[in-house]
Amino acid sequence: MKCISVLFFLMIVVSGVSGQDRKWFDSDLDTEIRIEALLEAMTLEEKISQMIMNSAAVDRLGVDAYDWWSEALHGVARSGRATVFPQAIGIAATFDPALLQKIGDAVSDEARAINNHLLSMGREQGRYQGLTFWSPNVNIFRDPRWGRGQETYGEDPYLSGALGAAYIKGLQGDDPKYLKVAACAKHFAVHSGPEALRHEFNAIANSKDLRETYLPAFKKCVDAGVEAVMCAYNRTNNEGCCGSNLLLQDILLGEWGFQGHIVSDCNALKNFHNDHELTSNYAESASLALKSGVNLNCGKTYDEGLKSAIEQGLVTEQELDDKLKILLRTRFKLGMFDPAEDNPYRNIGTEVINDASKQQLALEAAHKSIVLLKNDNALPIDPNSAFIYMTGPLAGNNLSLVGNYNGINSNLKTIVEGVAGKVSPSTRMQFRQGAMLTTENLNGMDWFSGQAKNADATIVVLGLTLLLEGEEGESIASPHKGDILDMKLPESQLILLRKINKQARIGGKKVITVVCAGMPLDLREVSELSDAVLYAWYPGEKGGEAVADILFGEISPSGKLPITFPKSIAQLPDYEDYSMAGRTYKYIKESPMYPFGFGLGYVDLEWHKPENSEVNLDKNESLEFSINIENNGVMDAEDVIQVYLSIEKELLPVASLVDFKRVAVKKGEQVTVDFSIPYEAFAYFTIDGEKEQYVGEAKLIVSNASPGIRSEELGAKGFEIIVSVN
Repeated sequence: MKCISVLFFLMIVVSGVSGQDRKWFDSDLDTEIRIEALLEAMTLEEKISQMIMNSAAVDRLGVDAYDWWSEALHGVARSGRATVFPQAIGIAATFDPALLQKIGDAVSDEARAINNHLLSMGREQGRYQGLTFWSPNVNIFRDPRWGRGQETYGEDPYLSGALGAAYIKGLQGDDPKYLKVAACAKHFAVHSGPEALRHEFNAIANSKDLRETYLPAFKKCVDAGVEAVMCAYNRTNNEGCCGSNLLLQDILLGEWGFQGHIVSDCNALKNFHNDHELTSNYAESASLALKSGVNLNCGKTYDEGLKSAIEQGLVTEQELDDKLKILLRTRFKLGMFDPAEDNPYRNIGTEVINDASKQQLALEAAHKSIVLLKNDNALPIDPNSAFIYMTGPLAGNNLSLVGNYNGINSNLKTIVEGVAGKVSPSTRMQFRQGAMLTTENLNGMDWFSGQAKNADATIVVLGLTLLLEGEEGESIASPHKGDILDMKLPESQLILLRKINKQARIGGKKVITVVCAGMPLDLREVSELSDAVLYAWYPGEKGGEAVADILFGEISPSGKLPITFPKSIAQLPDYEDYSMAGRTYKYIKESPMYPFGFGLGYVDLEWHKPENSEVNLDKNESLEFSINIENNGVMDAEDVIQVYLSIEKELLPVASLVDFKRVAVKKGEQVTVDFSIPYEAFAYFTIDGEKEQYVGEAKLIVSNASPGIRSEELGAKGFEIIVSVN
């Protein structure tokens, strides 16, 4: 014991820091005092080592190594066993912020459990096993060709902000002192492809589009208390996003008062001198980023250039201290310098990982995410059918469930397995893949498509996987680095569907097509050849069961499209054009294939609109109204009531979502749905990005799909309220 004490004394003498001076470990002190003490004890080199993604250990100060990079778009990703929820775009189709908050809470439970177990084993907090999660992605899915659009909550800033804020609240918890985990809103702010050009691209967005479309979801995340914001790879209006006075200094830190830390996307700072030609070397790039507000560098630019930048006088050590202080504050909020017993989240054990409650939550999310796009009396299928045939390259493929940035566990159930678990024991069921994912069959013999003329129903599962759409370096089967530039299914899959349709028509049978993908696809031929079309996105570990529940009528589908489905790329502006003209339901010039907010169900719910359809709205008041929704059908059902604002004024959107409510109505019952639309919702942005309050006649459109001719053709219901805004 005496030898150990002497050794400890010698270590303190060598380090130059006494045990009494280690104020950063004293949890009774004010956090700012603790951070200042730790900063004062660090050398310049040690400070710089803390500002890169894989922060080094500072053994003499008792600071552990920590890798800041973890992912949780739809569950703890790339870490180990975890619950796999539907991909983000699928969760967006639920239009259910309360569900998003529950999912966030479940994800952070598992994250803490993994991290707690790691610490109990005395291991370093390595990549993907930490508590700082670079999620959610609230970029606007402005163009359907973007492979990473699957990570977002769709094309509407109001919906994206509401869902992102809810997920953040679930992730970060509600303890007054500690964060459960730290969330991060990314990629700030004007970033949505092309994926192949992301390191060099300059996104030009006028002030109106910036304020109306690209920024609002991030503002909602900041208002929700998000701990981190990630700046993007590209330039916006000639400034590197991670070196932007406008985006970072003026808006994020200045106007919005963001208090958390800013992290660069990985190697984005190196882009300054390698691709954007904004700087000449690492030192200049490090200086630009630090002065702009970047606290944490995913990459090596700070490691390579910050010390040199200080030596050259490009930045000062005090400026570095100011940025590092903010970054360290996050680690203190996570409890990394406190006794475990002080932190309520340190007692979460591994028994919570993918437990029954989380599996049930994943199933609920999948149920609510799946969108029924077409149904010509083909669904639901009778589970006692004599013969059900399944085919398609994704029917038995786990990749159809997960999307990118995914977790993994032993409970993934494919769609063919889900269907097999629902059919009657007396039902004959067969499955043949029928086609390859992207290449035409080499064997010309066809023993499979003929089954469709005899089967009561043929279920064809088509779509994409992360091999075809996703991020730059992961979509190894993509010729366009993860983007789908023609918006089309692979021809090999369409050949299969044509064969199935031909055989089914001979026997007068039904064809049901299930599509798994993270982006809107050209569905003209799919719709023509199918009696029913389900869009399942990437529905998570319970996706197979959820699809089967809907196919057999155990659940009425209730998902709504969080993005417009154009008929083809002919309806889209140039991919590299960041102007919103002609984009999304707000500005599209032609009738789409399927509109934003659209989705069918099995029950035709009856809406009883308010008696007063013309109202006055005075300043500082809210417009309040209620509608009654009645279910006279044979099963419970859910729908999403959407409220759109329409102002007939040049350059303004055709309509803008200003509120929505998901409503569940049991069969034979009626529910009342209340809305309160604030006076401020009737404001708009000028071409200069100035916000102006509208005065005059406006229209509220209450519907279950975005307004337009196509929604009317597809049978969307709703009514209008004429509002005189005073």
